[in-house]
Amino acid sequence: MLSFDGVSFHWLGHDGFLFEKGPLRIYIDPFRISGKMAKPASLVLLTHEHFDHCSVEDLRKIVTRTTIIVCPQECLSVLGKVEPGEVIPIKPGEKRAVAGITVAAVPAYNLNKYRDPATKTVFHPKQDEKNGYLLTLGSTTVYHAGDSDATPEMLAVKCDVALLPVSGTYVMTAEEAAGAAAKMKPKLAIPMHYGSIVGSDADARRFQELLKGKADVKILEKE
Repeated sequence: MLSFDGVSFHWLGHDGFLFEKGPLRIYIDPFRISGKMAKPASLVLLTHEHFDHCSVEDLRKIVTRTTIIVCPQECLSVLGKVEPGEVIPIKPGEKRAVAGITVAAVPAYNLNKYRDPATKTVFHPKQDEKNGYLLTLGSTTVYHAGDSDATPEMLAVKCDVALLPVSGTYVMTAEEAAGAAAKMKPKLAIPMHYGSIVGSDADARRFQELLKGKADVKILEKE
C-alpha cells in the first residue's frame, strides 16, 4: 500500500488497483483479487471487455446495489451477470462526475503491438474505443493508462500519479513506458500489467531503472 496526498493506493496485481480516500473505494480492472482486498466498492472502472479487465468473478466479490460501474460500451454485454446500483457507459474523450469525483476517459489503444503482423492488426484497435482513465480525487489527479501504447493522447495527460503498463506484448514495453513517463512528468509513476498474464518483476525494475533521476517511481507489492 502507498499513501499519496490522502489517497491510499493498493495494487491488486496485473492492471488492478484499489484507491481509498475517506469512505470512497474505487476499483479499476479487478482481476484475481485476494479475499482481504474484496471490499464493497463505491465505484468500479473497467477499461475494456477482455477477461483480465472485465472479470465477472471478481466483480461479484465487490459490487453491491450501491456500486456504480463506469465502463466502455463493449463491457455492457457481460454486466448483466452482476447487480450494481448503476452502470454508466463512457467513451474516450468524455468526462463524468461520479461518486464525488471526476472521471475522464482517455483513449487506450495499440500503435505497434500486433495480433497479426502481416496485416498489422493490433490487439487493442483505436476504433474499439477502449479506455484509460484520468481521475480527479480532490486535489489529486491519477491516470490509469489501461492497455495502451504511448499514444499522443497519453503523452498529453497531465497528472500527479501515472499508472503505466510495462510488460510489452499487448502494451508498452518497460522502455516505451519509461519514455512516456519522462515526457508526461508525473509526480509519481507506478508500473503495472506484469506478473500475471505477461511480464515479470524484471519489467517493473527496468522501468524504475530507466527513470532514475528523471521521475519518482514506486513499485508496489501485490496485495
